[in-house]
Order: sequence, then structure tokens, then C-alpha cells
Amino acid sequence: MHTNTGTVKFFNDEKGYGFIKDDNDNKDYFVHAKGLVDDIAKNDKVSFNLRDGKKGPNAVDVTLLD
Repeated sequence: MHTNTGTVKFFNDEKGYGFIKDDNDNKDYFVHAKGLVDDIAKNDKVSFNLRDGKKGPNAVDVTLLD
């Protein structure tokens, strides 16, 4: 599976979801708390994989980059 990198645009801890802007295609991908490896916050740099979800690709295996 291809690993993408991007920046967290938004993440709501209470609701458990947010969006990540991909560095390569500038698309925003939905991320759910179940897809996180590390805790994330707005403006964090992350790596992630994409998996098909109900409404399109979702970011999964989300980890923080140094």
C-alpha cells in the first residue's frame, strides 16, 4: 500500500474525526479516530494510507512525522 504524507487541517477529539490535506494531490481526506496510530492535532505533519470508505477514500494508519 502506498504511504501518503500531509497536514492535519482539522481534528475534533470529541467527535473522533477530521481531515488531512495530502501533500501530493492537495485533496482533503477524511480521517476517523479508528484510523489513527498516534494522536493528531491541527497542523501536524502525518503519514497515512488510503482505504476505500462509504463516501470515498479515508486516511488510515495515520502516524506523526518528526
